Amino acid sequence: MDSILRQLPQVLPGWYEVHKRSLPWRETRDPYPIWLSEVMLQQTRVEAVKGYYARFLQALPTIEALANAPQEQLLKLWEGLGYYSRVRNLQKAAQVIQRDHGGMFPKEHAQVLALPGIGDYTAGAICSIAFDLPTPAVDGNVLRLISRLTADTTPIDSPAYKKQVQKVLETVYPARAGAFTQALMELGATICGPNREPDCGSCPCRKFCLGYAQGIARDLPVKLPKRPKRTEEKTVFILHCDGFYALEKRPEQGLLAGLWQFPEASGKLEIPQALEAIQARGIQVREITRQVEKSHIFTHIVWEMRGIYLETANKTDGFTWLTAQQIQEATALPTAYRQFWEDKL
Repeated sequence: MDSILRQLPQVLPGWYEVHKRSLPWRETRDPYPIWLSEVMLQQTRVEAVKGYYARFLQALPTIEALANAPQEQLLKLWEGLGYYSRVRNLQKAAQVIQRDHGGMFPKEHAQVLALPGIGDYTAGAICSIAFDLPTPAVDGNVLRLISRLTADTTPIDSPAYKKQVQKVLETVYPARAGAFTQALMELGATICGPNREPDCGSCPCRKFCLGYAQGIARDLPVKLPKRPKRTEEKTVFILHCDGFYALEKRPEQGLLAGLWQFPEASGKLEIPQALEAIQARGIQVREITRQVEKSHIFTHIVWEMRGIYLETANKTDGFTWLTAQQIQEATALPTAYRQFWEDKL
């Protein structure tokens, strides 16, 4: 592995300068927007992130603004990106920076790694891109690239393999660490990208890539078997009364903690059971207007959801009743529930 990776600094920076995509977070060395982009890009496609990134920075342009933002504003800015613990940890980290670092983003790798929600990858990306420190940012794209370059059949989601790659990369970093980190990311995301055949003909590393030489690049990387996802069934009630819709907060612990949802019940209930469940919460039903089936996939869980749209005769105190405009403009609905809202529009 060492001899292969030592050739990367000779070819990647020049290739990157010519072929890099134009992305807004690459136009700055300010650690705050770099940090924001790296967090947003976790589990999310680049094209989907661009709009969120611009809106977030426009609303909260500084670490201080992020630290002091009301939670509802924060969650609304993140609405649709999912994995809401990411934005909560962003704010927690911003508050630590305000309190312990005088509002200035720390420049030492250990201090960055100690911030809430920042792991090895994010700390490595920030420190190398913003401060030119030789701190690798090893994610799935980089691991895939390295496994192909070295023809290594070790599962890339093995923690030991990730540590090995990180350790070797640390020894080969050039002085322009930020450009090298981004070049690794770019090659792993494009030419050597996921879920498709590598474009070996356009790769700057083709001459020393063992996967290409051995004709096995397309078969790599190897991954550990995935555990099957657990399925949960739910009935979701979209309650409408005189221009208002019923919402409630989810528990403060667990999946989608503290976010808004439509009222729900466990299991896919048939209409008689669904009416009984919602009437038990004080709702008088005037009319059932529609029923739809939806699903939502999380990392380890699949929600199979039945949505029942109801016109009601009363607004009970057990829910928060909001207008369509309030829901649209100021309320963060997770995608699992927003799909029922968008289906209504």
